[in-house]
Amino acid sequence: MSSKESLAHPRFAEALRTLGLEVEVRRFPDATRTAAEAAAAIGCDVDEIVKSLVFEADGVPVLVLMDGSSRVDVELVRRELGAAEVKRANADLVRETTGYAIGGVPPFGHLTRTRVLADRGLLDHPAVWAAAGTPHTVFPLDPKTLIAHAGGTLVDVREQK
Repeated sequence: MSSKESLAHPRFAEALRTLGLEVEVRRFPDATRTAAEAAAAIGCDVDEIVKSLVFEADGVPVLVLMDGSSRVDVELVRRELGAAEVKRANADLVRETTGYAIGGVPPFGHLTRTRVLADRGLLDHPAVWAAAGTPHTVFPLDPKTLIAHAGGTLVDVREQK
């Protein structure tokens, strides 16, 4: 294991190895739980941050990957999934589904296979930054590769401003 990988959460470091991905994991002394905190620490725009958000669609967890400056339109997610009801998952369900705490959920390397929706807006950037399994670690990757490894379906679920 490289020293860069060891900065990541052990489960996420294992996922990187399994996928054959070599990424630069950065650790920050201050938390990067929110998109704004992460962007400030990295020195990038907030919309270059990937938020990995867990929702419940008719009681089934679904992961939505969204850029850091946008909000998820729950109604668009509901329509995309053909669900009767979609709501944000609570902290227990997030940890149970992904194996990570809110603020450190990476886009892949989860405990369970979950349906993944990736907002098309992520493709607007040559590279995006996502959590590496802890609230203090992040990694960069091109969005197409990130979405592919997450098993994401490209959708438009961004709340219109």
